[in-house]
Amino acid sequence: MTIIKDAALTRNVGIVDVQYPAASQWDTAAFDAMVGEELAVIRKEGETYDREVRFRNDPFFRYYRKFKKTYPVMMQIESFLLKGRPFPEGEYINSVAFLTELKTGRLLGTHDVDRIAGDCVFYQETEKVPFTGMFNPDSHSYPGDLTGRDDQGVIISMIACADDRTCIHDDTTHVIYIIFSYEGMPQSDMDESAAYITKFARVLAPNAEITYKIY
Repeated sequence: MTIIKDAALTRNVGIVDVQYPAASQWDTAAFDAMVGEELAVIRKEGETYDREVRFRNDPFFRYYRKFKKTYPVMMQIESFLLKGRPFPEGEYINSVAFLTELKTGRLLGTHDVDRIAGDCVFYQETEKVPFTGMFNPDSHSYPGDLTGRDDQGVIISMIACADDRTCIHDDTTHVIYIIFSYEGMPQSDMDESAAYITKFARVLAPNAEITYKIY
């Protein structure tokens, strides 16, 4: 699989490519312990959480409002901090991304490389293209949105989320974590998200092969 950024797309896309070993080689006990420590810090920081202060000027929050949508990472953070949502257990590859989103407030995508057909192309969408979503079978892409496709169609819409074909499955071991961006997003923010992904993935699987590149 080759990652391609369409020439007309002015935003950057960060890709953290992780080849995990077989699940039998994962150190899930170490990962679970680390998650507990990280969540304790997040809960402590969340004691003074205020949506207006935290997200009023957040570029991702404003981006979703342009599409009349609610920023999903904000909802995840509030569900965890305010509603007592439990951290997902046993979904380790997705948990790497989920924990990174809780830490940074920035949006990620997670896809199974072995289920991507041909090249993965990121582009700015110009029309509504239907696809079967991970959460909604009647999903579609949005004109103006950062979108990704392979040889079989749309696999990720920043607004509509992932498809159900290339999302993570029980047998997934080779993953790309997508670091989404807004126009003008500092590279340092993307690098920070990549650093958290790398840190968490290494705790789960010290022998994982990890590369990071911005497109």
